[in-house]
Amino acid sequence: MDITNRTAFIAGGTSGIGLGLARRLVAAGSTVVVGGRDTTRVDDLPTVRVDVTDPASVLAARDEVLAAHPDLDLVVTMSGVMLLEDLRDPAHGDQAEQTIAVNLLGTIRVLDAFTPHLLARGGGDLVTVGSGIAFLPFPLMPTYGASKAGVHAYTEALRAQLAGTGVDVTELVPPAVATAGQERLNPAALPLDDYLDEVLARIAVDPTPDEVVVTAAERLRWAERDGTYAELLAQRSQALRTLPGR
Repeated sequence: MDITNRTAFIAGGTSGIGLGLARRLVAAGSTVVVGGRDTTRVDDLPTVRVDVTDPASVLAARDEVLAAHPDLDLVVTMSGVMLLEDLRDPAHGDQAEQTIAVNLLGTIRVLDAFTPHLLARGGGDLVTVGSGIAFLPFPLMPTYGASKAGVHAYTEALRAQLAGTGVDVTELVPPAVATAGQERLNPAALPLDDYLDEVLARIAVDPTPDEVVVTAAERLRWAERDGTYAELLAQRSQALRTLPGR
């Protein structure tokens, strides 16, 4: 994938990995608009307000972006939340619904909003964001893992349906990255700059890989294949001791 001279929209690009990626694309020579619920935190890039849990907000953001940038050819769906849940407490349902609304349905809404534009122009790129946790759960975040497994399955289906149209579909599969408090939850979280260095090196190859799996995510992505799934899941389940009453 060419990362120079692109015109991109990154939903969920006002913080974390999304904002870091946006700044890297700008440095490479691309034009980038970032979207999020709170655009006041970004003052160095064009922004548009978008709440991916609200279909009308997504469509309004699409219209605003395309009115200013009719040559848009790259869309990244980065919006996400990571919420802890105690599955012994039925009140976790609120966290579960929020997670699905943002991570899975939000991804689908953004893709649905922009896919017709890319098809009409005869090409472009859609980038979704899964997670290593989609392939090896972290039991403290059960619905997060389920939502990202859904993103992975949906991305695979979208790629198959868009084959031959000129619109390519790529999935980022991050490990824990040191943003949004991940460094507190996981001291081994990969520094953001290190993650972005590897992502850009891998995504810029031709042909673009269907999945961009950095080295730190490989043990999660391929645990079942490598026969390490049960052992690693048991290790990750130790974090459940931090829940009240455990």
